[in-house]
Amino acid sequence: MSINIDIKLKRASKIYHEGEVVVGLILLQTNSDLKHDGIFLTMEGSVNLQLSSKNVGIFEAFYNSVKPIQLVQYTVDVAPPGKISSSRIPFEIPFELPLRPRGKKPLYETYHGVFVNIQYLIRCDIKRNFLAKDVSKSLEFIVEDKYTVKVDKEHSKIVFFKITPESLQNAKDKTNVPRFCISGRLDSLYCKISEPLKGEVVIEHCEAVIKSIELQLVRVETCGCAEGYSRDATEIQNIQIGEGNICTNLPIPIYMIFPRLFTCPTLSTSNFKVEFEVNLIIIFEDDYLVTENFPIILSRC
Repeated sequence: MSINIDIKLKRASKIYHEGEVVVGLILLQTNSDLKHDGIFLTMEGSVNLQLSSKNVGIFEAFYNSVKPIQLVQYTVDVAPPGKISSSRIPFEIPFELPLRPRGKKPLYETYHGVFVNIQYLIRCDIKRNFLAKDVSKSLEFIVEDKYTVKVDKEHSKIVFFKITPESLQNAKDKTNVPRFCISGRLDSLYCKISEPLKGEVVIEHCEAVIKSIELQLVRVETCGCAEGYSRDATEIQNIQIGEGNICTNLPIPIYMIFPRLFTCPTLSTSNFKVEFEVNLIIIFEDDYLVTENFPIILSRC
């Protein structure tokens, strides 16, 4: 006996906002008549936190604060105990589930990170007697937020930068650094997720041969509580915007699209934070590299 369960949402994009109703169908198909003890539909939304391996054993107090945070959690009965008849045509059960938060906690936007993961699921369970296994099927849908991050006016202005050997912060011996001057701008440090990060970079002069110019998007995830925090930065994507020895005084455009699911509005709570940074990386022919870091703020609005 085989049972096929499928969950179809009316909205093809699978994108919903808090307060909306998730509408769809449960499709059931079996090759023989199937008795069941009820069909249930569950909506779940949670924040799953994880400590990086470098912090395990150091902050034992974290383990109470890294338990999953439930944002949405309820179950509805969509069909009483009965029988599903075999047929070539799937048996359809329509459903409507309101997307509402559990308690007073807001619904955070869907985000797939390394140490912070925010996910929303709809799960269908067919209960059967103790001699047969229950059958389940899950479907992830996407929640987008509509709130606006309060941003300092300074963040929304054009940011001009100039990188020289004297401006380097982490160089131990600046006398061995080749002489160069790299300038440019970012249109803003306050970015809408739906719009690309824009700007330009110009190689004014450089004694060494440049091998590559790259733009790196980094997520900075913080997990913890009052006893301590674990803060880790990991790469989301790396885009090469220049290859080889670039002509001097030639503006090179900066254009980066923020990837869906791997970015979300900048988020700060009592248990975790999700922040983002952009690194401009200049790699010289001998693989010596220079990095300029720009903390950015992401928002949906």
